[in-house]
Amino acid sequence: MPQNITRGIKALIDEANAEIETLSAKDAIEISKNGDVVIVDIRDPREIERDGRIPGAFSCTRGMLEFWIDPQSPYAKPIFQEDKKFVFHCAGGLRSALAAKTAKDMGLKPVAHIAGGYAAWRDAGGPTEAWEPKKKG
Repeated sequence: MPQNITRGIKALIDEANAEIETLSAKDAIEISKNGDVVIVDIRDPREIERDGRIPGAFSCTRGMLEFWIDPQSPYAKPIFQEDKKFVFHCAGGLRSALAAKTAKDMGLKPVAHIAGGYAAWRDAGGPTEAWEPKKKG
């Protein structure tokens, strides 16, 4: 029997965007200079290695987000307990909308995401850098 998906990705992203702050790349570049802002890169490490990253961004794959935010989780990351504004980004701005909404729903605040993601940041002239994973062994 085929599945009957009643709320697709478009609806989920529209709902997320209605509930969270969306920053233009230009605005994100400007506020990233503020020490009270954490840029959170939720892309997969392979994307970061291929395309580069925003200098100083905190890397948290989308799959670990909830576990790293929750202070009761054995995987909790102290950065998410800081009194900062968390600005999420992915490659194009879709996953980061969902991530920011999830973070907000968990109680993290304030949160926002970058419209157009890393591509928009790069195209707006935001600083980027190459990244290579740590070598094992």
